Amino acid sequence: MKIGLMGGTFDPPHIGHLLIAEQAQEQLELDAVWFLPANVPPHKQRTVTDATKRLRLVEEAIALNPSFSVSAIEFEREEPSYTYDTIRTLKHRYPEHEFLFLIGADSLVSLDTWYQAEQLYEEVVFGAVARPGSRYLIPRGARVKAVDMPLLEISSTDIRQRVARGQSIRYLVPEAVRQRIEEWDLYAP
Repeated sequence: MKIGLMGGTFDPPHIGHLLIAEQAQEQLELDAVWFLPANVPPHKQRTVTDATKRLRLVEEAIALNPSFSVSAIEFEREEPSYTYDTIRTLKHRYPEHEFLFLIGADSLVSLDTWYQAEQLYEEVVFGAVARPGSRYLIPRGARVKAVDMPLLEISSTDIRQRVARGQSIRYLVPEAVRQRIEEWDLYAP
């Protein structure tokens, strides 16, 4: 099977994440997309929401798409979750699968700063999704396949700020996620 991997903090997951996964699945001919919420994100000082709640939000966000699933593999570690370690573990557990790691094209610029970048390039192909204003600046040695996507500028930061200001996030996140954010009183001032 050909599996797309979508890592991230997902604080919260939003329709942009789902659209990226859907477009990548279609254009890269993926059998499935696995969402990998980070337990301890290496590039963020802190997250707003507890990791187990973020995992639950992702489960609810993808529940209606049978091709999407969540892997809690990064919850097996208490230290920061590095893509290189996750890919190595997945390839060991699922040697019959081919993995592509989905990232925003804007992340290609800093890809060579990722943990074990040179070795990571040997381990996985990247599916780079175009975002507003992004360009494909591919680091030497990285294998990248482009994914075109309708330009939709939505971010988890903006969603958290909207909730804090008392503004609507309806249609920016799946309805189940919106309801859970409200129920758990997440991101409120």
